Amino acid sequence: MKIKIQTDCININWQEVRNILKTVGMSYVNAEIHKKSFENSEIAIFILDNDKLIGFGRAISDGVRQASIYDVAILPEYQGKGIGKLILENIISQAPSCNFILYASPGKEGFYESLGFGKLSTGMGLFYDMKRMKNRGFIK
Repeated sequence: MKIKIQTDCININWQEVRNILKTVGMSYVNAEIHKKSFENSEIAIFILDNDKLIGFGRAISDGVRQASIYDVAILPEYQGKGIGKLILENIISQAPSCNFILYASPGKEGFYESLGFGKLSTGMGLFYDMKRMKNRGFIK
């Protein structure tokens, strides 16, 4: 593996971003929407192996106190090799004074707990499609 960390959106194949999200069972839309989401985020991280996109993540933040992490996804064949940890460490290092929140895909909570995240006792969510999020196990 020849890993490269990219912190800008230049020359990213947005269709591949969509495909990775689809492959790992996360929410995906058309490639142009993903492009807009990452470009409008305060922090964007892309991980490449010999120029092949293998994972990514992004965060929105006020840069001072609060940040939210979204779209952390790694190709299945690269999972368990420290790529997710690398993405999160890079995101967190870019806003070190912030509190970070995220919602994990059901079954992935342990990964985030291993990196120091704790489950929220009072977290709430209002989603565009509440029924879908409930069916997928994100909300009770």
